[in-house]
Amino acid sequence: MLYYLFDYLNDINFPGAGLFNYISFRSAMAVITSLAVSLLIGKRIIAYLQLKQIGETIRDLDLAGQMAKKGTPTMGGIIIIASILIPTLLFAQLSNIYILLMILTTVWLGLIGFIDDYIKVFKKNKEGLQGRTKLIGQVGLGLMVGIILYTSDDAVIRQKISPSETTTVVTAQNQTTSVTTEAVWGEEIKSTKTTIPFLKNNEFDYTDVVRFLGDSAQTWGWIVFILITIFIITAVSNGANLTDGLDGLATGSSAIIGATLGILAYVSGNMVYADYLNIMYIPDTGELVIFLAAFIGATVGFLWYNSYPAQVFMGDTGSLTIGGIISVIAIIIHKELLIPILCGIFLVENLSVVMQVSYFKYTKKRFGEGRRIFLMAPLHHHYQKKGYPEPKIVTRFWIVGILLAVLTIVTLKIR
Repeated sequence: MLYYLFDYLNDINFPGAGLFNYISFRSAMAVITSLAVSLLIGKRIIAYLQLKQIGETIRDLDLAGQMAKKGTPTMGGIIIIASILIPTLLFAQLSNIYILLMILTTVWLGLIGFIDDYIKVFKKNKEGLQGRTKLIGQVGLGLMVGIILYTSDDAVIRQKISPSETTTVVTAQNQTTSVTTEAVWGEEIKSTKTTIPFLKNNEFDYTDVVRFLGDSAQTWGWIVFILITIFIITAVSNGANLTDGLDGLATGSSAIIGATLGILAYVSGNMVYADYLNIMYIPDTGELVIFLAAFIGATVGFLWYNSYPAQVFMGDTGSLTIGGIISVIAIIIHKELLIPILCGIFLVENLSVVMQVSYFKYTKKRFGEGRRIFLMAPLHHHYQKKGYPEPKIVTRFWIVGILLAVLTIVTLKIR
């Protein structure tokens, strides 16, 4: 909203209004506003949740420190959602298709998570929203995101026809000078291409999967893309949900991932950097940096209250939303195949549960007694069972998350 106000003021030459044309300035304002909102409303929301006795139910009291968490307010994801949406509405360009998609994602998954938490807390049903219903909601979002990216004329890329080149020229006075020719970019096109890490020719087209279908391959390529979109959104949002088991673990990990996506979104939406890094140029994705700045501010601000010992838990309201935001942004900037690296923490948490459940069922069927790979799943609870203090587990997971974030950025050059 403020973006359009200052755009008008800039048109009438109001001093300083031109600052709002810079993504860097609006991003800085978004992160500051997001931090301020989360800190200001966080205390009040926590007090309200305590007054209404909206507390967490602890399922395994044998874990170290779990008894002390009983009754801690949950549904704190409301703080995160408000701290993301308010700065986005203030500083982002609301006509941008990608910003609209992120607002849709935030509200949609926030609502699903809120209903789940509401059933757990107010209806006293520990199972919450039925898994099938939750899955339908996630699939529905994936379907909407995929279809919008397919149909919108604003969701396009520009392919490079020829790269920029620097040549040395000898002048008539026998002096040398360097002349740089700018890269030549083609027209804006719809594309099902994505980025593959560590490969020299680092682009993969989903259409290639169905190339054998001939003339209809392009249409079926988009169907493959939509199916991949649904899978990624479901997997990452569930991964974030499983990671939210220790104080600050999901929050801190998400802030690290958000900062990395901000870098990737900025270079993807900047013609100069896209040329230099030889990556896909995706017009208008730079605007996502404002949204991600708000996302980082929201997660860091929430960490103020969620760090050990937590004063509030985000609940499914926050964790499903965070996972959805991360996955949709990665899909928008055509970097979804980097998710296994960037979201490695979410991935191993997901895999630990799948492995534990699968192995238990297999051994029970074969030996008549279920056996376990881990002392407890998800993985962070395994380390709790081994006696590691909670803050140490969280800090070490953050360190691994930072290393994975650095590796993700390095993939831009290592091929």
